[in-house]
Amino acid sequence: MYSGELEVQAKRKALAVLHDEINRILNSARDLSILTVSLIKGDDKEAQACLERMRNAEEEVENLRRKITREVAEIGSLMIYREDILRTAYIMDDIAGYISGIAFRLANIKISSLKKAGFDDELEQLIGMVVDSIFKLNEMARALSINPASTIELAQEVQRLEREIDKKYRSVIVKALNEVSAIKDVLLLKDAVEGIEGMADKCQEASDSFTILALSM
Repeated sequence: MYSGELEVQAKRKALAVLHDEINRILNSARDLSILTVSLIKGDDKEAQACLERMRNAEEEVENLRRKITREVAEIGSLMIYREDILRTAYIMDDIAGYISGIAFRLANIKISSLKKAGFDDELEQLIGMVVDSIFKLNEMARALSINPASTIELAQEVQRLEREIDKKYRSVIVKALNEVSAIKDVLLLKDAVEGIEGMADKCQEASDSFTILALSM
């Protein structure tokens, strides 16, 4: 088997693992959205189920990141853009960590404080936007194996969502400082919203990394 064919096989294998990783992250992000709704409704059973699924997903993502690291290490010099694939995998691992951190903070906020100040809808909107960003990343990962050129258009969507999240994040922070009286809830809400904004930044970083991968193919 000649080296060119080996490189093609190695590329397909690495991209498959990469797509599996972002797919797990997307499922976890959807669970974060369900968790938020469950907490607002007071459905503790569903909230705990979401937290458990997210914990499992974080471990699965970490295992996939290790797997792709091993795969790329075994490929060695056969793949000229191996560093780009590794960088993308590690960025997505960071996104999974953000999801876990946001979920922990939301689960410990006194939801009645958020409802009183009218933050429940805004939280749902923010998380909905970041889930949309991760969905776009999932499409970008799929496009790498089918139509790499289309990733550029998808990257523009991720950038647009990042700007919207940043704008919403600032307004929520100002509102929280003015309207939530309990210091514990203010701190937890601030950390959770900052986590959402940080995750949006990571999505933008992952989008840039996918674009670089697409251009190298």
